[in-house]
Amino acid sequence: MNSLQIALRVLKVDRRTRTSAILTAIGVAVATGLVLLLATLPFATQNREQRALWQGQDFFSRGSDAPAKILFNSSKDYFGGQQIMRVDVALAPGATAAEVPLPAGVPQLPGPGETVVSPALGRLLQAHPADQLGDRFGKPVGALDENGLRFPEQLVALVGHTPDQMPENANPIAGFPGGKARPDPLLMLLSWVGIIVLLVPSLVLVASSARLTAARRERRLAAIRLVGATPGQVTNMVAAETTLSAGIGALLGLLISPALHGLASFVPWAGGTWLASDFALPVGLTVFIVLAIPVLVVLAGVLGLRRVLKNPLFATGGHTRKPLRWWRLLALPAAGLFFLVAVTTAKDSGGITMVMAGLFLLVGSAAVVGPWVTSAVGGTFVRIWRRPSALLAGRRLRDDPKGAYRASAGIVLAVFAGSMALTLLPTFESMAGGGRSFQDSVLYVDTDAQHAGKVVDQANASLQKYGQADKAVAVGEVYLVQGEGRERTGNRALVMTCADAVKLTRYGLTPANCAGGPAVFGDTQLDLAKYKIAPEWEAPAVAVNSGTRAEAVPPRDSDLSSTSIIDPAALPAGVTPKYVTVVAPTTDTNREIVRTALAAPAAGEEVGSRDQYLFNQQTELGDLRRVTVIGLIAAGVLAGCSAAVATAGSVMDRRRTFGALMAAGTPVRVLARALRMEAALPALVATIGAGIVGVLVGVGLYSMVDPRGIVLSPWLLAPVVLGVGVALLGASVCTPALKRVQAEPLAEE
Repeated sequence: MNSLQIALRVLKVDRRTRTSAILTAIGVAVATGLVLLLATLPFATQNREQRALWQGQDFFSRGSDAPAKILFNSSKDYFGGQQIMRVDVALAPGATAAEVPLPAGVPQLPGPGETVVSPALGRLLQAHPADQLGDRFGKPVGALDENGLRFPEQLVALVGHTPDQMPENANPIAGFPGGKARPDPLLMLLSWVGIIVLLVPSLVLVASSARLTAARRERRLAAIRLVGATPGQVTNMVAAETTLSAGIGALLGLLISPALHGLASFVPWAGGTWLASDFALPVGLTVFIVLAIPVLVVLAGVLGLRRVLKNPLFATGGHTRKPLRWWRLLALPAAGLFFLVAVTTAKDSGGITMVMAGLFLLVGSAAVVGPWVTSAVGGTFVRIWRRPSALLAGRRLRDDPKGAYRASAGIVLAVFAGSMALTLLPTFESMAGGGRSFQDSVLYVDTDAQHAGKVVDQANASLQKYGQADKAVAVGEVYLVQGEGRERTGNRALVMTCADAVKLTRYGLTPANCAGGPAVFGDTQLDLAKYKIAPEWEAPAVAVNSGTRAEAVPPRDSDLSSTSIIDPAALPAGVTPKYVTVVAPTTDTNREIVRTALAAPAAGEEVGSRDQYLFNQQTELGDLRRVTVIGLIAAGVLAGCSAAVATAGSVMDRRRTFGALMAAGTPVRVLARALRMEAALPALVATIGAGIVGVLVGVGLYSMVDPRGIVLSPWLLAPVVLGVGVALLGASVCTPALKRVQAEPLAEE
């Protein structure tokens, strides 16, 4: 009878071994499915960006020897808080539509006054009046399919023009942008963090499941070893038994991965969901993951046989465990030092590989430090016990700290991940804000002095046509400077009347500030005798017109402190702003109408607003919150399951001891209280430490993005509280397990 046949025979006749194998297979399936999902995320973002390359969001023309066939410009438009990707094209002089290769998903090249839109944008065009949306693009003549969209809900318009209607910065190119897309770096980072943070609890769940029958299996293998089996035969038996359950679990994880991918396709990222085909992993990587996880499980099972192989007599009887040494405490500071060096050198090295390695070492150091902390907690119980349950719990923690820590290992990692995430999120939220100098409701288009008058006239004509009373105005940009050449200092200034500044900007000006003639407004009162006006930073500067007054107006927002406002009457003759912003006020009811009025003369230039700028920030923060919540829920569920299985395994391992204690008259409630103390109190100590380390790691990761300090939130305590709660829930299985032991005859053991 070979090793596989023996393993099958054991599974057939031993119910507890069969239960352990089933739970091990489920744990391996969960680990395999999660890793397959997280590993696909970089490829998924790359696939969706590959479809959208033709839209030219990040396109930069470097010139080409090929003759230009089209004039191309890409910009963003908005409607009702949703982003519209707008692509403006025109045939280059002498080119024909047949000569232009079309990207996948684009049915035709629109002519002047025509547009090809995505299905989602087409539905919006049908549902809203033309003055709010349709007049921006022209007549729809075709629909893009999903092969040309970043995500199914994406709003895209491919708008046709004549060459003279295209903006000045349009690119003459031979065809639509192409090449090889890059994955989203943020989601790639999050996927690596997820693999590290979620894989370990999954493996802890596998290990906890395998420990359900650890004592019984050790005695069985030791007996086989004592009757003459060689170490190789015993190893093969364990390898066969573990390979059977782990292999089935890995295949099950592979089978459920399409379902996980389908669920993941409904999770929005960067404004939209996914196509199911986005989650495609290379075959070689898939095979590696499906084989690697069972190999790790089998290797862990084989390594656990050292005591049985070396001295089987101790496995059938008893042995004295060696006390844990203090040097285990050095693992955490050593891993922390490695992580600190990796973080501080990441910008110079240009990669995050060492940072992820440091994070992995920190996660792994918990397995080294945790048992020592558990042993220390047990020693404290033994010294200060007042109840029998405390003494029992302390002796257990002291005698087998590694086994006792196993119940809280997953919880510790979940708390670590939660503390790290909740350190980063409030800080990212505090960075939100900024934007242009105009009020949230104001729309603006950037142009130059040559085209500003035309844009204002056409926009105001459209506003009048749509029955709107407000008008667009041109706001120039100059510089208030002092000094020359490299010694020049100063700040940017907007050229607009005081009345327009009161209405359009967020400086906090009031009509009272407008009395007294032309003025220069700033956060401090400038000495105009020392400052001059230049249309560009390096252009010659001219003194401000005489009679201009300077007035200090403390800005309402700190990001406006370096910008001033200059009345047009204060500009000296000959100074004409080179760059101009056309600005129009809006209300909640007419915002889309005003945007439509600006879109036509803007000719593909983005019509922006501060509220849209802030909305985009909130979209990114919403993505981070969503991913964090999903990750923490997954980590918490895995941690709770591993804690429950580990607690049940602890009872099964000591069923002889518990059976004898109950036969001697020890109440089940005393033993149950001891088990709860075993699970909860070490978890409390470990989760507090994990929370502190998670905060420090979050600080380190944030320092790679911004050197400024972080924002601490009371929510940092939430992972610790939830961790203790999960530990208590996991420990709640001890009473049913003890009653099961009580119901079974002690002679079975």
